[in-house]
Amino acid sequence: MSTGTIPRADWAVIGGSGTRGCAFPEDADCGTRVLEDSMEFETPFGPSPVFRLFETSGGRQCLTVRLHGWRDGVLRGDASRQVFWVLAQAGVKHVFSEAGVGSLNPLLDPRDIVIPDDYVDLTTHRDPAPVLGGHLLIMRDPVCSVLGSALFSAASGHAAGRVFGRGTCVVTEGPRFESRAEIRMMQPLGDIIGQSMCPEVWLARDIGACYAALYIVVNYAEGVVRDWEHGVLKEIFEQDARTQSRIILEAIDAVDEKANCVCGDLRKPSLL
Repeated sequence: MSTGTIPRADWAVIGGSGTRGCAFPEDADCGTRVLEDSMEFETPFGPSPVFRLFETSGGRQCLTVRLHGWRDGVLRGDASRQVFWVLAQAGVKHVFSEAGVGSLNPLLDPRDIVIPDDYVDLTTHRDPAPVLGGHLLIMRDPVCSVLGSALFSAASGHAAGRVFGRGTCVVTEGPRFESRAEIRMMQPLGDIIGQSMCPEVWLARDIGACYAALYIVVNYAEGVVRDWEHGVLKEIFEQDARTQSRIILEAIDAVDEKANCVCGDLRKPSLL
């Protein structure tokens, strides 16, 4: 375990349920090299989750954390602030996140992939206090178009299902699933439902980093199409983890770091 200096890295991957079924990044067999492991750091929000530092086949250094930093005894909002404080100290400028999600849109099926371009935040117990503070966060374009395009291209070459380059993610508190009545209320708001895009998407903006997410549909939301099966969900988590990992690693090396996006113009000095 390390509690020393946070290493420098331009990239970060926030792992979720979509890659939990494998050892990321080495199980992807993409020529990565783990540089440091089992790193934990003290943050203003409590001890951080465990990080790894790895290098992609293209030579890009990347910090990664499993399952969004969530763990027993730590509130999810605190875990997110711990993660992004570390990323800020590391100088991270590009963040990929991933997760398994449910489909609100009946046209979306398990194993389809959605790279959302917007969100609706329905979380209720995640204190929105920023990591750095002093910023006015403009969220009209929450997802980086450059990172999103790289994920779409990589996913199109690997995914077992269809790939959609836009959609709205409704973010709920979790860890429980929703009732059928709750899903009927939420269906007009978005296409997929998950538990991790917020606060990650605006914490990335708070630290001045670009953000995009890779979401694999693992179940129909309650009352959509048909009742979901636990065995099918478990199978997707186990069988598709390496594919999700390969998509992310390929996307990292494909991004032109000099490409223009609007993300840097959407963080202003606070007026308060």
